Amino acid sequence: MPTFSGVITAMVTPFTDDGGAVDLDAAKALARHLVEHGSDGLVVAGTTGESPTLDDAEKLDLLVAVLDEVGDSATVIAGTGSNDTRHSVELTRHAARVGAAGVLVVTPYYSRPNEAGLRAHFAAVAEAAGETPVILYNIPSRSVINLPPELLTELAAASPNIVAVKQANNDELGPVEGLELLAGNDDVFARCLELGGTGGILVASHLVGDEMRAIYDAAEAGDHEHARELDAALQPVYEALTVTANPIPVKAALEMRGLIGGALRLPMVAATQAERDVVSSALDAVAAA
Repeated sequence: MPTFSGVITAMVTPFTDDGGAVDLDAAKALARHLVEHGSDGLVVAGTTGESPTLDDAEKLDLLVAVLDEVGDSATVIAGTGSNDTRHSVELTRHAARVGAAGVLVVTPYYSRPNEAGLRAHFAAVAEAAGETPVILYNIPSRSVINLPPELLTELAAASPNIVAVKQANNDELGPVEGLELLAGNDDVFARCLELGGTGGILVASHLVGDEMRAIYDAAEAGDHEHARELDAALQPVYEALTVTANPIPVKAALEMRGLIGGALRLPMVAATQAERDVVSSALDAVAAA
């Protein structure tokens, strides 16, 4: 059985109305809702969770709250990556200590280390994780660094607890020796499963989690044609959630549905009315289908 599989939602972080504090009660309620609507797992304090604006205490409080709420029924993964290896190591140690089922570690954005630096960075974080599994996060559109398949294979071979990759480079989506493959973008979830991927770390599953779980179930049953049909029907939602920077659209959608407040922390700002209209129209179209 794979370590990480199915629909894993990269969970938003609810804030109080002014964005001044993490709303842990709202986070627990949202986590429960997601698990009841298709999510096999959750990532807390990832990019969608506005991790750059969370301090370490907030990240760990959020992790503990979500573990307390759904840790017995879902795989709860902590985002612990940064561009500072010492920081990533320390946060990874804490996440492993409090019981995270895994850690998601992004490439060191902005610093732009060479391959030797990348190897040393991920080796240090993997060592800090101990027996906790590590998911590499390849997202060159945000980090300006790409982890090519051959380097991913090397990283997996060097550290036994590096077990998966969240692949957000659609051009290089494909099997990687030694790693479970997880879709990093909603629009390639079905294709990832068809290529032998074990699941996806997704955003649209906040809103269409049951439908995305149906895609996974169809693919697991070998019915990729049906999975593609289900996936095609969700493309308007996937596209609407890219109308502006993530997580602005998904937070607007969750607010529209009354699941959380829509507060964000700067530099993220609320969706414009035009952006909200795009999201609302896509949700209406899927609901009417």
